[in-house]
Amino acid sequence: MNRSQDPEETSKLVLYFASNAGLGYAPVAPGTFGTLAGIPAFYYISRFPWILQFLTLTAILFVSFWICERAGQIYQEADDGRIVFDELLGYLVTTAFLPFSWTAAIWGFILFRIFDILKPPPVSWFDREMKNGLGVTLDDAMAGIYAAIILRLLLLLFC
Repeated sequence: MNRSQDPEETSKLVLYFASNAGLGYAPVAPGTFGTLAGIPAFYYISRFPWILQFLTLTAILFVSFWICERAGQIYQEADDGRIVFDELLGYLVTTAFLPFSWTAAIWGFILFRIFDILKPPPVSWFDREMKNGLGVTLDDAMAGIYAAIILRLLLLLFC
């Protein structure tokens, strides 16, 4: 069998990305550690023209559906704590189209984590009812939308 077609190698790659290069293996608060991958991603993506930001975010959304689905199958649990690629997406939704600043990066991080943990409706519906890569990703995307609204209000009022 060709090495590039080896299912074990594919599984390792999926789990590498699903864990945001290992951040999801943190012994405590893996979702919080996994979200940290979003800060350098925000830094780089914020420098793209808006259309490229949109296309990148859209690509990450669809990749997240697949990565989270496959990782859930490998772990035999749809929303295993080690799967944190969805946190990356949620954080990037929170900071989408903003210019990078440490104020935006840190407040975006805090707000996203709050909404991801509290899971106000409909975030909680996706988390509860859709036990697959789509649901795992969409609950974080929705938490990111809530966080994005509050972040923009804070930035408008205080910066």
